[in-house]
Amino acid sequence: MNLTAEESILREITDATCRAIQTAEIYLPGDVKHRLEQAYEREQLSVAREILGHILQNIQLAEEKQAPMCQDTGIPVLYVTMPDGVAFTKNMRAAIMAGVIKATEQVPLRPNLVDPETRHNTNNNVGIDMPPIHILPGEKCTITAFPKGAGSENASRIKMFLPTEKEGIKRFVTETALLAGGRPCPPIVVGVGIGGTFDTCAALAKEALLEPIDSMTLQEEAMCDEINSLGIGPMGLGGATTCLAVKIKTAGCHTASLPVAVNIQCWACRRATEEVEIEGIPCVN
Repeated sequence: MNLTAEESILREITDATCRAIQTAEIYLPGDVKHRLEQAYEREQLSVAREILGHILQNIQLAEEKQAPMCQDTGIPVLYVTMPDGVAFTKNMRAAIMAGVIKATEQVPLRPNLVDPETRHNTNNNVGIDMPPIHILPGEKCTITAFPKGAGSENASRIKMFLPTEKEGIKRFVTETALLAGGRPCPPIVVGVGIGGTFDTCAALAKEALLEPIDSMTLQEEAMCDEINSLGIGPMGLGGATTCLAVKIKTAGCHTASLPVAVNIQCWACRRATEEVEIEGIPCVN
């Protein structure tokens, strides 16, 4: 069957989505793996060191067996970058959703997506306006898969601070990690969104988790150190490493407002990106 140029590109978007999800589920990014290895080397508490060793072994087995590294394969949050002059069309959205369905069957993924009230399961991880697709600016068309499990997501929080309360941000981030305890499968990665509006600061916190964690600013390091001082440790059983990294993203906000969101991610900070050549696809659909 001969495909039109647009049909061919849409098929590649579907395949690229599936590949990104599969890679994210099986292969932990090198920067995250490196932080876990560093935590293992410096850990003194025997039970914590043993847990970190099991995590590293789990990562290796996932790669060897080509299987998801965690039974909670999450909801595949997706980030799409589009170059200038190219619009994200409804056909592109449909192609990405087809990729999620394909990945659910082929990886396979646990069917996690349900109706919020009836709890009806679609069994393919696709529903109305789900999974979420976030459109970001970029020089090329890329699709990033960011699987998000419920254990870590449920530990996330948001607070509308007053502008005079900015000194309380660090305490709020630490308090969020303390309240989470061992539930989000630490050691965790913490994304912090500061500014924007109620909804945009939550988006910033999640986007922060897409950043490499092999470096931090002084502000991020201070927050990470304070969380680690809690002694929660791997899987909540004590130890030196509760948090692998803190990443912060900011945006301008109203003069009378200071929104802050904290999005927690478990040790399996999974993300993978695929590039798609979209030359020739219509800009309007």
